Amino acid sequence: MSLSIAHGAPAELWQALVHEAGERTHTPLDETRESYLVFVLLRYQCDNTLLARTQATEFLNAQSQAGTVRADALRDVGDRCLLIAGLYPGLAARRRVEVDYFIDLGRGAYFEVADASRNAYASLFEQLARSYRDLVRTLRALRGVAYVPLPAWAGLLH
Repeated sequence: MSLSIAHGAPAELWQALVHEAGERTHTPLDETRESYLVFVLLRYQCDNTLLARTQATEFLNAQSQAGTVRADALRDVGDRCLLIAGLYPGLAARRRVEVDYFIDLGRGAYFEVADASRNAYASLFEQLARSYRDLVRTLRALRGVAYVPLPAWAGLLH
């Protein structure tokens, strides 16, 4: 990894890490999914409550909403489940559930966003839902990268 990447903007760092992780899994993500995964990592890099939330409750609360508020809340559940399944698989064991619980809940949330949305947004979330395990696999490969400074919550990775 070049020195310029190691000292780049957060978006550049995450993009380089996600791209490298995709190559390590021998299933690199296309530009759309890679960009979305970088967006999720950027969005949650300072979220100190990520691991404290109960995603099933968040999912049920999202179901009671309407319109874009519902779609956004479901997207958030899908995003957080993705991060938990990919970066914090140990959390599942501590909560006495399988990692597949978070994968299934997150995929379901993304499928619901696709159903509730139109056109390109619906297409994006259907693609994300269908390739959810690939996204999780990429995040798991990302966990092995120790030479780049990660956000505060990333200290809990191991």
